[in-house]
Formats: sequence, structure tokens, C-alpha cells
Amino acid sequence: MDISELLEKSDSTLFTFELLPPLKGRGLEALYKTIDTLREFSPAYINVTSHAADTQYRETADGVFEKKIVRKRPSSVATAAAIKFKYDIEVVPHVICSGYNREETENLLIDMDFLGLQNLFVLRGDAQKGSRVFIPKEDGHSHTTELMQQVNDMNAGRYLDAGLKVTKPTNFSMGVACYPEKHIEAPNMETDIFYLKEKIRLGAKYAVTQMFFDNDKYFAFVERCRAEGINIPIVPGVKPLSAVNDINLLPQTFNIDLPEELYKEAAKCKDKDSIRALGIEWCTAQCKDLKARGVPSIHFYTLGEGDNVAKICSQVY
Repeated sequence: MDISELLEKSDSTLFTFELLPPLKGRGLEALYKTIDTLREFSPAYINVTSHAADTQYRETADGVFEKKIVRKRPSSVATAAAIKFKYDIEVVPHVICSGYNREETENLLIDMDFLGLQNLFVLRGDAQKGSRVFIPKEDGHSHTTELMQQVNDMNAGRYLDAGLKVTKPTNFSMGVACYPEKHIEAPNMETDIFYLKEKIRLGAKYAVTQMFFDNDKYFAFVERCRAEGINIPIVPGVKPLSAVNDINLLPQTFNIDLPEELYKEAAKCKDKDSIRALGIEWCTAQCKDLKARGVPSIHFYTLGEGDNVAKICSQVY
């Protein structure tokens, strides 16, 4: 089912979460364990992240360094298909610009269509490791909106090979990201809102926010979007603190604020158990408030850990 339909038709706050594909060389056992831990809360769908390949330089036997492209995690599509066929749960693979050219993107989308994966979450993706500037792959997309246009072309039966005589239109439905505290590269919130509108113009049917730790920021963002004529579902994305360095790493990585009260309590935590307990407590309070105020769904960024999310959901759902 189209994710936007699930969000719009539900009369209660849905539960959804995001998973990372396993690292190369590992199986799906840990991923399945996380799903098994969270299945009792009836997830409406599961997102599967996508990761660009890394560029590495390796010394050969004759002392010359050669460039190697290394993909550390398998395709989001393969992982999503495995989940769907094992659990019969709706899955939403991430499709990104980073690390893909247009032909590789088209082939990925064809595979998704063959597998019956019609819901996509479309993102630009991160800049390459060590770079502050996003550089697309040659003949790749620089922005989410360009990638969305390629999806729309395929939905209209237009493929890259203009000489194809017979083409099958796809039927993809797209979700996108949004940022209550502004995307880290956006010069201001006005620009960020403008590009969200562009994504909606190109077919985005719902948006999921970057993680946040202050619900007032989410509701202020939704109010501003509504005032700007943005009426698609805006799903709050949350993540419980789970590591001591989260209080430094998360704000730096995602351009988000930690409320002073949370920061002070987190700064007292000296080990993983204490920070995880605080993360569960804070996120539970967040989710209870979000649910009480009628959000369409709550989306959890698990980073592969399900036990803390399960403890939160047991008190919320």
C-alpha cells in the first residue's frame, strides 16, 4: 500500500522505524533480531537506508597506490526485499544520489519494480567522507529534485534509452526528508521550505523529519509548513540517546540542538547504561507528547538497536 495512504487513513499514531543493511560479509541475523524485537508493536512499514560506496587508496605490491571503490553495505533494495518476503511487512528502501549515476539509478529502480517495491524514500545522501561539499558521481544527480524527476520519468514510461520502442511505466510513490531545525547546508529556513515545496511539486506524498529532541521545534515547523501551503503528512523522526558521545556527535552531524535540560543530564552520564536509560526516559516522554497531540506516525532511527526502542514503545503504544 502507498505509504501516504497508510498515514492518511490511520485513526491512530502509527509506529515505523529505520534499519541499516548489514555490513558486507555479515548476514541478516542481527537485522532480523531487531525486527523480531519490534514486531509486537505492529510497524506500519520499515525503512532501509542506502549508503554510497567509499573511495579507498590501497598500496599494491609494487608500491603504487591504486583507487578502489568499496561498498561496505549491500543495496537497500536487496535488504528491503529480504525483509518483505520474510515478514510480509511494507518496506521503503532509500534511494540516494550519492555514489550513483543515472544509469545505475535506473537499473536500481528497475530491480525495485520487478520486486514489487513501489514505495521509495528519496534523498540526496551525504557528502563523501572527508569532504564538506557534495560532489555527484559523473552523470549523477546533484539534488534530490533531480533524482525525483528521473523517478517521475520512469513512472511516465520514459527510460534513459530513448530508442526503446516499448516501455513499462513504473508506479513508484515517494517520501522525502525535511528538517525542523534546517538542513545543515541550507542558508536559512526560507530556502529549506522552498526546496521542500519543490519536492512536493515533484510528487513527494509525505515527509519524515530529521531527528529532534525538542517537540516544540517539530510543532513550530509543522505550523510554518501549513502556513506555507504544505499539507502532506509530516512524520516526526526520533532517536533515543544511546552513546555517551551522542551529546557532541549528534548536534555536529545533524545540525540539531539538545535542550539544556537534556544536555545537563546527559553530561552526568559516564557509561553506556546510564546514557541509554536517560535516552529511553527522554524519548518516551517525547513520544507520549507527540502521540497525545495526534501526529500521524512516529518514526524511530534505530541504527540497528531495537531493545531501547522496544522499551519506549511498550510505554507509548
